[in-house]
Order: sequence, then C-alpha cells, then structure tokens
Amino acid sequence: MNFRPRRTEEPEINLIPFIDVLLVVLIFLMLSTTFSKFTEMQLTLPTADAEQMRNRPKEVIITIAADGRYAVDKTALEDRSVDAIASALAGAAPAGGESIVIISADAAAPHQSVISAMEAARRAGLTQITFATQSAAAGK
Repeated sequence: MNFRPRRTEEPEINLIPFIDVLLVVLIFLMLSTTFSKFTEMQLTLPTADAEQMRNRPKEVIITIAADGRYAVDKTALEDRSVDAIASALAGAAPAGGESIVIISADAAAPHQSVISAMEAARRAGLTQITFATQSAAAGK
C-alpha cells in the first residue's frame, strides 16, 4: 500500500492555441471582407420644389453648359478663365457686392466648371451664391 500523498496538479487552461485560432479567423475575415468603393456609388441627387423664376434686380445668373461654356446674364463668354468670368460677373452685378449670384449649371456640367464659377464670384466680391434647381414635377 502506498499511503504517500499524491501531488495533484491543478488543471490549467492553455490560452495560446485559443488566441492563435482567433487570430487566424480575424485575418480570414479581414481578407474576405469586401469594402464598398466610392467609384461604385450610385448617387441620386435631390430635387427641389423651386418657386417660379422672377426677374429680380439684384440677381446675376451665370449659366454653365454641359461642355463647360459659360454665360453671364445670357451673354456668352468666350474665355473660360476664372478672371474672365469674375470680370463679367463684376460688370453684370447691378448692386455690387449685394448682388445675388444664381448658378444654373447643366446636370452633366463638369464639377470644376461650377467651382470655377464660385471662385469667380468670390473674386468679384459677390458672396451671396445660390443654385438653380428644377422642380420634381418638371424632372419626371
């Protein structure tokens, strides 16, 4: 008979294999996840119920065509530079710095053309800028 007390080791949980498995699952999920790309986003731009256009004496309308041509108060501009647009806006502004610039851009107009028109208005000292929209009923 063996009456010596036995040493019993306490069971311990080995966490290293568990962490290894979790890291492998994490890496798998990171590699297999698809991220949405900004070039694949489908945008639906909002429409606005705009009031009927009225002839207001303090307004200057700058029109931007789909190919990037500009017209200030229905007068076509030959030069598309920001300085030329700014001088045309300054000449067409009846109330000076109090005039309101209405940018009426085609839906297919380049974004840079709209930004150039805004920069030209800033250079001309015209700080009140708004955008022309079409009503939701007219767009259908």
